Amino acid sequence: MFETIILPVIVFIALGIATGTLLAVATKVFAVKKNEVAERINECLPGANCGGCGYSGCAALAEAISNGEADVTRCSVGGAEVAAQIAEIMGVEAAPAVRMRAQVMCSGTHEYARKKYVYEGVDDCVAAEKIGGGDKLCKNGCIGLGTCVKSCPFDAISVEEGVAVVDYTKCRGCGVCSNVCPKGIIKLIPFDAKHWVGCMSDDTGKVTRQVCDVGCISCKICEKNCPTNAITVDNGNANIDYTKCTGCNICVDKCPRHIIWSGEVQGKLGLVIKRVSQSE
Repeated sequence: MFETIILPVIVFIALGIATGTLLAVATKVFAVKKNEVAERINECLPGANCGGCGYSGCAALAEAISNGEADVTRCSVGGAEVAAQIAEIMGVEAAPAVRMRAQVMCSGTHEYARKKYVYEGVDDCVAAEKIGGGDKLCKNGCIGLGTCVKSCPFDAISVEEGVAVVDYTKCRGCGVCSNVCPKGIIKLIPFDAKHWVGCMSDDTGKVTRQVCDVGCISCKICEKNCPTNAITVDNGNANIDYTKCTGCNICVDKCPRHIIWSGEVQGKLGLVIKRVSQSE
């Protein structure tokens, strides 16, 4: 009776105790040590997990910062306040953070940009770009199918008249839209930038005139008239050095194509169209 009933029970109990002991030991031996600094940093981050910092999410960025692989100011969404909190945790001094915003460098709406074909495919800029670079004749023109809209974690982008526009009040400067744009025409510029060039065409002036009524023709009038040398025209494209721009408006007034916009436009394409129409 003992051998048939009690002994197996004792054996099973002994095995259970041995297994439990081994598991307990293994748990301690193979335990992954928690990175307490990373956890504290992660608590400071906004939790958007937008990926704009270049990491898969806030936790991954926190880990990178704690290991010295990323700067304390890497999270553009959190801004200066979050950077200061993380800097305190890391025991370092945070460099002044410049708030950025996304800006679509194209003004070629349906009214002004000419097309080479009628696109009837998937509503995705990446897909459309594979078909001859998109339906617009300008090879640097916004395709306008809203891939950036779908990717924006803050609902800060919309498409108006075939061109993506940014709502500055919602934009957190994460850069996700810039990364997904197949044309590379969404740039991050200082939030309080006075002006921007609403075109990234690198064609000659002759070609640009043929494909868009408001494209930059590289005339260099803006460059020649800027009193602070804040504008340069390179490879057919006008660029603004925001560290030099004082917002004097001379370039805005001198541009014959009315393609240099001022901050007062606030990213609303309707105002852009209205202003161009009145200026012509």
